[in-house]
Formats: sequence, C-alpha cells, structure tokens
Amino acid sequence: MITRKVSLTLKRFVMKKIGLTLAVIFMVAFVSNAQKYGYIDSDYIMENIPGYVAAQDQLNQLSSQYQKELEAIHAEIEQMYKDYQAESVLLSNDMKKKREDVIISKEKEYKQLQRKYFGPKGDLFKKRQGLVKPIQDDIYNAVHEIANDGAYAVIFDKASGATLFYTNPRYDLSDKVLQKLGYK
Repeated sequence: MITRKVSLTLKRFVMKKIGLTLAVIFMVAFVSNAQKYGYIDSDYIMENIPGYVAAQDQLNQLSSQYQKELEAIHAEIEQMYKDYQAESVLLSNDMKKKREDVIISKEKEYKQLQRKYFGPKGDLFKKRQGLVKPIQDDIYNAVHEIANDGAYAVIFDKASGATLFYTNPRYDLSDKVLQKLGYK
C-alpha cells in the first residue's frame, strides 16, 4: 500500500515536471518567434569604407617600418654575439664581462623597443585606436540605429568569430549599415 502511494506520488511529480518543461518550451518558442534577428559582415562593411582602407594601409606601413627597425637591431645583436664568441678566447674575464653586459643591455633595449611599438599599449595600438576606432564607433552606432528602427532583438557579426553555419541573405544588414553611414 505504501509503495503504491509512493509510486503514485512519484508519477504525479514526473507528470508535473514534464508538464512544466513543455510549458517552458512552448513559452520560449512563442517569445523567440516574435523576435527578429539579423546579421552583418563587418569585414565587408569596413572594406567598403575608403577611410578604413586608407587607415589599414597607413597601419601596415607603420608596422613594416617598426619591424625593419627591430630587425636591424636584432641583426646588430646577433653580430655582437658572434663577434664575442669568436673573440672570447682572447679576452680577459673583465673584457668578457663588459662585452656580455653590452650585449645584454642591447637585448633589453630591443625588447623595450619591441614592447613600445607592438605591445598592448604600444605605438601601433595607439595609432590603430586613433585611426580605426572612430570608424568602428560609426559602424556600431549605425547598427544600433538599424536595430532600434527595425526592432531587431539580436544582430550577429559573421566576420568576428561568431560561427554561423547558414545565413539567409535576406537578413544581411551590411548594406543597410553602409547606407546609414552614407557609403552606398
């Protein structure tokens, strides 16, 4: 008799759980059905903005210039080290120590310059912020306006790592963003 009551109670509990789960699924399906989704391709948008292309060219030139300067210093360090190895047999301990200190100092200088140019708060990062960030802000603002005007719940960017297996071109808002920015 007790096992039968437990069995009935357990069945009622399971049925309530199933009913509640189904109710939640139907509510989510109903709510998500009413939402609009869209996507953009920020790479496509930026490639069609002349200011962005010019900024990228300028950044590439600056990066190349920095890289050449660093390569020259690195080659100098390599040569200093080779000379030291070749002459180390002839040098006194004091002279060896001085040459090692010069090489170590030059390596530290190289690493500092590398951080100054390419580090997280380096010159290239700051230049990128100055040139590209305003364009990205304009794109963000245009997407935000389109989302508000079109009542989109979510707008994805298929260029920035969001994996979208299939995208219907009907929901691609990239051209609308370019129009909003005045480029099409």
